Order: sequence, then structure tokens, then C-alpha cells
Amino acid sequence: MKRFFRKSYYQKYKPHYIPNIKLALPVVFSQAGQMIVGLADTIMVGQIGASQLAAVSFANGIFILGLVFSIGLAYGLTPLVGKSFGAGDRAKCADWLKQGLVANLVFAFVLMLLMFVVGYLMNFMGQEEEVILHAKTYYNILLVSILPFCVFMVFKQFAEGVANTRIAMVVTLIANILNIILNYILIFGKLGFPELGIDGAGYATLISRIFMAAVFIWAFIRLSFFKEYKKVFSSVKVHISEVIKVLKVGFPIGTQMINEVFTFSMGTIMMGWISKNALAAHQIVLSMASLTYMMSVGLSSAATIKVSNYFGAKDFINLKFSAFAIIHKVIIFMVFNGIMFVLLRNILPKWFVDNSDVVHIASQLMIIAGVFQIFDGLQVTWLGILRGLQDVKAPSVIAFISWILIALPISYVCAFVFDMGAIGIWTGYLSGLIIGSVLLQIRFVKLYSRYK
Repeated sequence: MKRFFRKSYYQKYKPHYIPNIKLALPVVFSQAGQMIVGLADTIMVGQIGASQLAAVSFANGIFILGLVFSIGLAYGLTPLVGKSFGAGDRAKCADWLKQGLVANLVFAFVLMLLMFVVGYLMNFMGQEEEVILHAKTYYNILLVSILPFCVFMVFKQFAEGVANTRIAMVVTLIANILNIILNYILIFGKLGFPELGIDGAGYATLISRIFMAAVFIWAFIRLSFFKEYKKVFSSVKVHISEVIKVLKVGFPIGTQMINEVFTFSMGTIMMGWISKNALAAHQIVLSMASLTYMMSVGLSSAATIKVSNYFGAKDFINLKFSAFAIIHKVIIFMVFNGIMFVLLRNILPKWFVDNSDVVHIASQLMIIAGVFQIFDGLQVTWLGILRGLQDVKAPSVIAFISWILIALPISYVCAFVFDMGAIGIWTGYLSGLIIGSVLLQIRFVKLYSRYK
């Protein structure tokens, strides 16, 4: 600690703290907006009935796997654009945008077909007939939204690659407000529209995603910020080799994200095996952890942008300082959150539920979640840093090891063999995060040694 607070040491990192925060905050606000929309969906659909709410939860549980993979694929564009931006090659940035659009749209069509087939398998997933009936139409509406969502994500990740996170924030927040308003109108049949129930929630999502794509396309055409990229974009030809390059960077990111989502989904299922109170407590703690996680996601995005820019400029000294400046902020923020989780463990759960058994289980989980915070922040930030170096295959393997081979088995063994219950499942999560964050840091140190 003394070494960090020495003036000469601190001065090396100081120039990177504020710029990184400026890049991160718009991403955080966008994430917060998405969470508010999810909360609004739950509240409004919950007013219709339990079977409708179960149908939305069930359909989203299937849909999220494809959506997360498409997000991961789009994430692969940022380090490619960011490196060209750092090298001062604006024409190449526009080139990557066109290749990214082709790659993501082709993938979107394939994904829609695959997920359409999966939709037919709903009848064999052990759900009640009424839930399946409501879920199918809602799910099919969401499938159509994949196309505009992928277009939006490509422009969003391109903008981040050229160090602009504000435009995506503005577009996302406006779309979120539109989504909530449309939810109310279409779900309950207001302003002369028919009452569509959960299908209304699906149409609201579809319309808001079309809006997001359309507004970002308009921004690219009209805003002066994109002027130099727009000039080149129309003349750029599609190159199959570069489309494949986008896919090669994006696919491992999508795979890494799926590993994490799958592990948490399986953990939720296992919580249900323990008891409904354990499942309720798990959802409460996971919701709180998701809120604090948003800042880490924002800093991870900032890390990808800054590291890819310095990588393109071949400025490896500032690359290291920028990366570790972000790590400093993540540690400070998540340690603070972890301490708050532990100190307020008997208070915060009561905001969500008035059930002493659920509150008791949640208060125990929050002790583990307090430590979990630190390593969760570290692992997502190291992933962002490595993504900036276009290092995606090794992190994908590390994610598979830490989540599928370590976290899941430990969760099961601790919960059901050692009879630790809900605490056992979160012990598995924590174990996977610790191993993953350490391996990712080792990977960065090894990779950086090649450049310095």
C-alpha cells in the first residue's frame, strides 16, 4: 500500500483514472436502464396473473441464451475497431463496421432459425400447458427482435471502439422509456389499443429494439462525429476474410458469456431443489449483486476501449497503466460494496420480502456475496482488458474451466453432499470466480510480457 501512495507511483496512473470513469459511466447508466425495464416488465406482467408471469420468465430463460451469445459476438467488434482507431486509421474503422454488420446479420438469421426450432421443444420441457400456451407467442415475437437488436449492437460496439459511449447511452435510455410506456399501453390496452397481455410486452420490446437500431443508423448518417467514417463506409466492400475475423473474435466471447449464464441458471435450478425459501433468498442476493456489478461492467467496457486504443498505437506503457488504473478502481468500488453487503446483511433483504426464513438465508448468502463482489469485479475487468488485446480464445477456455469445471461441481457437492444448502451453491460461485480472476490476471501478465 505504501508503494501505491508514493507520489511517483500514483502519478503514473493518475492521468488514466478520470478518462476511464468518463467512458464507463454511460455504460453503467445504459445497464441500469435495462434493469429498470426488466423490473417494469415483471411488475406489469405480474398484475395479469401468475401463469403469465411464469410464461415470461420461462420464455426469457430460453431466449436469453441466444441473446447473450449475440451480445458476445457484437463485443468482438470493439477491439478490432479500437485498435484501428488507436493506430489513427479511421478508414479501417469504417471497414470493420461494414464487416461487423454483415457478420452479425448473417449470424442473427441463423440464430433466429435455431431458436425457432428450440421454441417447438417447449412442450417437452416439463412446464404446465397454460404456461407453454402463453410463452410460445411471446417467445416468437422476441425472436423477430433479434435482427434490430444485432444492428443496434454493431453500431453501439463500433461507437465504443472509437471511444464514444455517450451516444449508445442516450439511445438506450430513450428506448427504455419508450419500452416502459409501450408496455403499459399494449399490456393493459390503453389509448384505444387492444389488451394484448404478455404479447404486448413482447411487441413493446420489439418496437423499442427497432427504434434503437433506427436511431443509431440515423445518428451515424447525421451526426458530425461520424462524418469521416460515413464517407468511407459506402465505398467499403465486404471481404469474407474480415467477416470471418469478426466472427473469430466474437464467437469465443459469446461462448465465454454463455458459460457464465449457464452456471448461474443451473445454480438457480439447484436452489429450487433445496427449497422455495432458498430460491427466493438466492434471487434477492443475486438482484443486489447485479446492481453493483453494473459498475464493473462499465469499467470493463472502458478497459476494452482504452487497451485496444493503446494497443493500436503500440503505446504499451500507457496500455499497462490504463489497465491497472481500472483494476484499482474496481477493487476500491467492489471492496466498499462487499463491506456494505456484510454490514447490512440483516437489513437489505427486508427491502425485498417480509419472510423471516428468507431473510435469514439471504443474510447468510450476503456474507459470501460480499467476498464474491471483489472477484466478480476483477474477472469481468480482466476479461475486458484481454478483449482489448484481441485475446479471446484463452479467456473462453478459462471461463469454461472456472464456471463449468469448478464452480458448478463445487456448488453441487457443497450444497448436497456436504449438506451446506444455499451457502454451498454460492461457495461454488465464489470458488469459480477466484480461480477465474487469478488465471485471467496470469494470462494478462504473460501476454503483456511479449509487448513491453
